[in-house]
This record gives sequence, C-alpha cells and structure tokens, in this order.
Amino acid sequence: MSFSVGQVAQLSGVTVRTLHHYDEIGLLSPTGRTAAGYRVYRNADLARLRRILFYRELGFALDEIATILADPDVGSHLRRQHKLLRERIARLSAMVAAVEKEMEAQQMGISLTPEEQFEIFGTDNPGGEWAQEAEQRWGDTDAYRQSTRRTATYGKDEWRAIKAEADAGLRDFAEALRCGVPTDSPRAMDLAEAHRRYISRWFYDDVAPGLARYVHDAITANADRAAT
Repeated sequence: MSFSVGQVAQLSGVTVRTLHHYDEIGLLSPTGRTAAGYRVYRNADLARLRRILFYRELGFALDEIATILADPDVGSHLRRQHKLLRERIARLSAMVAAVEKEMEAQQMGISLTPEEQFEIFGTDNPGGEWAQEAEQRWGDTDAYRQSTRRTATYGKDEWRAIKAEADAGLRDFAEALRCGVPTDSPRAMDLAEAHRRYISRWFYDDVAPGLARYVHDAITANADRAAT
C-alpha cells in the first residue's frame, strides 16, 4: 500500500512538518515520489516510523535513533525495545507506588516527611483502601473533616505509637484466631473492646463523644445485613 504524507501524518499523529524534517535529515525518507514530486510512503516506511516514534518516546535524540536504526538486525531492535520497555515499566510502577503512598498519606492527614513515613510504616499501607472508602462515604461530613484536621496534627511520635498499638492489636486477634477462640468469648470481646478504645482515643471520640461506638454499631449492622 502507498500513503501520502498527509495520510501518514493522520495515521501516526506526527505533523507533516515533522515528516518533512525526518526526510530532510535522512531519518525517514519515503520509498518513492509521484510524478508531481509528492512523497509516497510504503508499509516498510511506516514500520520504520513506528520504531522512530518508539525511541523518541523513550527520550532518544534523532541522531541516536539514526544510529540504532542503522543496525539491519531487526531481532536486535525488538530485543532492545523489549528491554527498554521493561525498564520503563519498572520506573513508572515505582513512581505510581510513590504517588499512591503520598496520596494515602494526605488522605490520612499524615504530617510526616517521606523519610519519616518510610521509617514508621515501611512498605505497609498507611490508610489504604479503608481510608479511601471512609473519604468516599463521609468525606463531606463535618465529623470527617474534624477527624482529618486532628490527625494532621500528629507528629512522628504519635504515629509511631498508633502503629505500634495497631500492630499489637492485630497480633492478638491473629493469635486468638489461630487458637480457635470463639468470637463471642470473653477473650475475643476483650480484644474488640481494646480495639474500640484504640480508635476512640486516636481518631473518633475527640470529634464527637460516642462516635467510635456509633461506627462500631454501624459496622455490626452492615455485617448483619450482608449475612441476610
């Protein structure tokens, strides 16, 4: 098939001026020309343009791309592209994770430097999905805004204490589960009460007295509804 410079520009998203420039520097010269002198591109030209655009996307200069494409080994191009894409994916994944961690910290109102966050939380998720759900459900309420303002005042020591207490509570719950302790036993209920006091002290009841109990009752009612 043959394509005009305008058709190639439309297919690739590259401007006609850019295609003219690529031709002028010898990076992408069309296979032929019409009797009137207009550029005519073939499938092989489009394949070369795709490789050019790939390396441009990765930040290579045009002279570097020309050197790369001078290698006639197509297989080496594919292997190089695969390697570069894998490396770029890894970098982007790391960037996404860092941004998500910062977003979650903001949702939690964690007023810590990135270094302090990593020191305290490590690779754990400081807030995670429940924080997002809480914002979706109650983000427009005064209670949520007051709670966020309160947690925003917590410093390094407070967050360290919060995490230590939360970790201890989870370990106790996990141990009870491993031992087969019934959920309605005094031991399990004591653990639940300790957890209620934990969230009351750090997050809820300073916003509104009884809010922790209210949240607990709402969670229980929702579980009962799901069971039916």
